[in-house]
Amino acid sequence: MKTKLSYFWELISGSFWFIPLSIIILAILSAFGLIYLDTRTDYVPSGLMKYFFSGGAESARSILSTTAGAMITVAGTVFSITLVALTLASSQFGPRLLQNFMHDRINQVVLGSYIATFIFCLLILRTVKSDTSAEFVPNISVLFTVLIAIVNIFLLVIFIHHISVSIQADHVISDINMKLHTQLRKLFPEEMGGEKEKPPSDKELSEIKKAFPEREELKTTRSGYLQAVNNEGLMQAAVENDLLIMLQYQPGDFLTEKQHLVTVCSRGKLGETAREKIQRAFILGNKRTATQDAEFAIHQMVEIAARALSPGINDPYTAITCIDYLTATLCYLTRSRFPSAYRYDDQKHLRVITKP
Repeated sequence: MKTKLSYFWELISGSFWFIPLSIIILAILSAFGLIYLDTRTDYVPSGLMKYFFSGGAESARSILSTTAGAMITVAGTVFSITLVALTLASSQFGPRLLQNFMHDRINQVVLGSYIATFIFCLLILRTVKSDTSAEFVPNISVLFTVLIAIVNIFLLVIFIHHISVSIQADHVISDINMKLHTQLRKLFPEEMGGEKEKPPSDKELSEIKKAFPEREELKTTRSGYLQAVNNEGLMQAAVENDLLIMLQYQPGDFLTEKQHLVTVCSRGKLGETAREKIQRAFILGNKRTATQDAEFAIHQMVEIAARALSPGINDPYTAITCIDYLTATLCYLTRSRFPSAYRYDDQKHLRVITKP
């Protein structure tokens, strides 16, 4: 479950709709909440608040309409700048680097904030009434609009600075290296590969396999890259059904439809429930991701270096930077203790054999 949640979060966080949509929903709920608060209170701006909004239906309409128009205009500008940055990154660093820019939180938050403010202003604007008999001015909501408009001005400055930094080669390479080391610390922690995970001898392995006379090869149902493997789910399926599972591939490998994915050794006939649970532990997709594939980030740096050395770009210093960070990665790996390919359950029974 943890692997699937991690994969799902990787999928939606790399999109340009999830965080902006979440902010928009929050803005809609906030608008209804503040309108309800305005109907229940008789707040009138006073003191310092009068400098931001002095009250009155016409003044409220002016602030809300001006803010709404400005926000949707800036949102279009932000979107255009983002597309230009993505185009530049694709041509200079490679199309596989677009995933890194798509995951950028600041770009998503800024875009979502401006669109959400626009929708917020429209929802508040429709509640303003200037009739003498039934005048209603949502003072709290208008003051909140002024506040978020000021915040959005600062967000625009932050966005412009961030986008100018994020397309610099050194920043891109450093960001890839940071993500690579974060992934390596997850995949190769120091405590793994201990005494319990020592590989069995050839004789012991042969005896273990003899205890599971039945063998079945499970095949893929589609073509694509192996993006993640639910190791906890595999271990649970092996323990519950008394199985020995042997993996043939690792995350990052490309598999074709009906290709041999995993070998399942059992003492009897493999049940349909166990078969489905094992197959669900493997997540295939259309592209490689960094969820469990540490080589993907290395390939990204290699691609940047290769493009930098091409005649069209001819930037050897960017290639040198990539080599420096790859050197740091290799030094880290030499100090790391790699986990064993042989995984045991709590009773020290061999259950899963992964691809080294």
